[in-house]
Amino acid sequence: MNFEPLLQAPLAIQIHVAAVLPAAIIGVVVFMCRKGTTVHKALGQLWVTLMIATAISSFFIQQINLVGRFSPIHILSILVLLGCARAVVAARAGQIDIHRRIIKSVYCGGILGAGFFAFMPGRIMNEVAFPHGWKSPFLAVCLLLVLVLTGFVYRSRKGFLLSKLLRKSLRL
Repeated sequence: MNFEPLLQAPLAIQIHVAAVLPAAIIGVVVFMCRKGTTVHKALGQLWVTLMIATAISSFFIQQINLVGRFSPIHILSILVLLGCARAVVAARAGQIDIHRRIIKSVYCGGILGAGFFAFMPGRIMNEVAFPHGWKSPFLAVCLLLVLVLTGFVYRSRKGFLLSKLLRKSLRL
């Protein structure tokens, strides 16, 4: 990894990455931990805060300007903000199924979907992860994103063995 492209990037991009990376990891932990617990609620609040910071910071990133200072990815940022607000309201109202669906959508679109585009060749995160113009690992990142998404779908249908094993070992 070469962090130089990120360190040379505008401050908005640095803040954006500093918020989204822990959000990606914390999101997976929240998906795997037992629901309704203090740990779930605390990590969930932290995750929502990080996602809001990620979305807000994206409005200060203007590398692809299609409509004024904005690009289509900013639509996703608006959806993340609305989704986070609606997910919190649903959880507080006891609408757990709605909460769960919104959170999964925000994670898949806001982290996995946007992450896919962030790691495309020519983008800063591609340069960070694959220095010296080494483009072939991009396919590996795409495959990893597909596997994570498949894991979410599989877990929502049948339960997720790895999740249960990790939950027991971490006592979450």
